Amino acid sequence: MKSILVTGGAGFIGRHVAEELLRHGYRVRVLDALIEQVHGEGLAGLPDGAELVTGDVRDRACLEEALRGVEGVVHLAAEVGVGQSMYEIARYVGANDLGTAVLLEALIRHPVRRIVVASSMSVYGEGVYTTADGRRLDHARRNPSRMQAGLWDPAAADGTPLVPVATDEQKPVDLASIYALTKYAQECAVLIFGRAYGVDAVALRLFNVFGPGQALSNPYTGVLANFASRLANGKSPMVFEDGHQKRDFVHVRDVATAFRLALEQEGARGQVINVGSGQAYSISEVATLLASAMGRPDLVPEVLGKARSGDIRHCFADIAKARDLLGYRPAHRLEDSLGEIVDWVRGSVAVDRGAVMKQELEAMGLVS
Repeated sequence: MKSILVTGGAGFIGRHVAEELLRHGYRVRVLDALIEQVHGEGLAGLPDGAELVTGDVRDRACLEEALRGVEGVVHLAAEVGVGQSMYEIARYVGANDLGTAVLLEALIRHPVRRIVVASSMSVYGEGVYTTADGRRLDHARRNPSRMQAGLWDPAAADGTPLVPVATDEQKPVDLASIYALTKYAQECAVLIFGRAYGVDAVALRLFNVFGPGQALSNPYTGVLANFASRLANGKSPMVFEDGHQKRDFVHVRDVATAFRLALEQEGARGQVINVGSGQAYSISEVATLLASAMGRPDLVPEVLGKARSGDIRHCFADIAKARDLLGYRPAHRLEDSLGEIVDWVRGSVAVDRGAVMKQELEAMGLVS
């Protein structure tokens, strides 16, 4: 299997996936709509050797052209952003779910050996917690009245604290946003299709991806890019809630490696697999580390004390399954990778639209 189509391949993750595949001897074709929110005014960074087909994944004719002669598909084409998905619902459902449906119909006529779809940690909702006596809880939910009082963490029924632990693939999904709903629909559709048509199918649940090349002027992209844009414009990073919420930050090059391994490893067939770093970081900690790396330790996080609808408190990855089935070993820790992020920011134009994002969400009643 040496010829791969990467949908959404001109995006942040897609460019790195294409580069990884090319480096390992694959022929790579990229299909991308080049939407302005992600790409600005033009295409940047598509690796040499990748063939570009410009078009929307929902365009059947364009898609069939892109599929000719390929043996595998990495499906990344999607709208990304929890907050924006809560009010641009048709846009997200159309691009993510209808786009996937059109792709799968096209694969009936242009069959491939394997398809790997990008899902998201957002499908879990809250991560896994344990009670004070060590009992696992898979369905922790936050109480709105506690949140209004500034008590951000989920608690047991008797009010005692819960302890966040690494989230594995055994945790049932608990969809808290339209974005999460679309990503879960994508992964289910691909796995169902694979079983029905005898196509190897794999879903990778990506945690918070970071690295050079991330869109710095798209306020609905990764939190690290949002912080970088604020700092580059002399503004403090905006942090919702109290900043102590924990996430897993995984380098885009490790993610690209995981996609290649998911195309290659027999044990991945039919599986849903977490792709993260296996480390937990608080959001305020990340903002402070980045500010220091960018030479602006004076720009301390602006803690808003407000929550966005669809946000969860803690979720970080258990990556044992990725290690076992893919041979995946993340090699780029966040704290060791900030220098290249700083270099990327200094060589890019970063338009801070964080305040606009916050205003849009507030206008829709999605911040409280």
